[in-house]
Amino acid sequence: MTNITKIPLGKNGPLVSKLGLGCMRMSPVWGSIAKDEDESIATIRMALDNGINFLNTGDFYGSGHNELLVGKAIKGRRDDAFISVKFGAIFYGNQWLGLDLRPIAIKNFINYSLVRLGIDTIDLYQPCRLDNSVPVEDVIGTVADLIKEGKVRHLGVSEITADQLRRANSVHPVTALEIGYSLADRQIEQDLLPTAKELGIGVVAFANTAEGLLTGDMKAPLPANSYQHHFSRFQGDNLVKNLEKVETLKQMAKEKGYTPTQLAIAWVNAQGDHILPLVSMSRRSRLPENMQAMEIEFTAEEVNRLNTQFSQGAILGGTYLQR
Repeated sequence: MTNITKIPLGKNGPLVSKLGLGCMRMSPVWGSIAKDEDESIATIRMALDNGINFLNTGDFYGSGHNELLVGKAIKGRRDDAFISVKFGAIFYGNQWLGLDLRPIAIKNFINYSLVRLGIDTIDLYQPCRLDNSVPVEDVIGTVADLIKEGKVRHLGVSEITADQLRRANSVHPVTALEIGYSLADRQIEQDLLPTAKELGIGVVAFANTAEGLLTGDMKAPLPANSYQHHFSRFQGDNLVKNLEKVETLKQMAKEKGYTPTQLAIAWVNAQGDHILPLVSMSRRSRLPENMQAMEIEFTAEEVNRLNTQFSQGAILGGTYLQR
């Protein structure tokens, strides 16, 4: 494997790997069982060995389990890792209860995160999303205060609108926007992506395979215990018609000698030098194929085929049941 190249995270941000490692699936989330901790830690360390320094976690992943795991993996290697942490989500077991973005809560959250991770400063700290319960200015202003205190290096935001992004950036410069982006999820191209580019904000793109839709392995109907039932695109006729769209990606992958997953990651990677694909992995065996995806290039004809099949709105159903 060749080392992943580094890019500036945003216009004036730090250098990070062009491929990010999402650590969420290393912990019990969405009702899944806990993974093999030793294998997960080995995966993080192997990623660091190969130049992948962007590690993404959340204080609510596995009720803190994920931060503890990442902390074990980076022990003795702090300088090799760029740690991105999301906060604000409130769970009871696996039940989503809502958000808590009060300044007093944020100041509480970060202290727990620092202890679990075993570090003094978080590189990128971001609310997991924003709602109307607390003004954007108060949420961002609190993180800005944490930056002044030395507990945080850079401000990030996640799953927000273009208007919220502008408001956040007016309070304190935003380094990165974390957002779902894939061939199947292109609605952000209309407003949010151009706004981020205009403001010089890096984009951390997760869900590159659209929760498994673009892997080429999915079949209808899904098992009853599949977490994808949370998403309307995987329900009933939506799933059947969406899988028909994926046949184009599967055929192209066969022609190019790669997997559909690799092409899905490669497509996101090709959307701009300021865009960082964030890929969830929990096994070392996944690293070579995902790193290889970063080297894939598309011809103009291939880009046209993909854009035709996966135009905005072509995939039926929202990301979540309520959308």
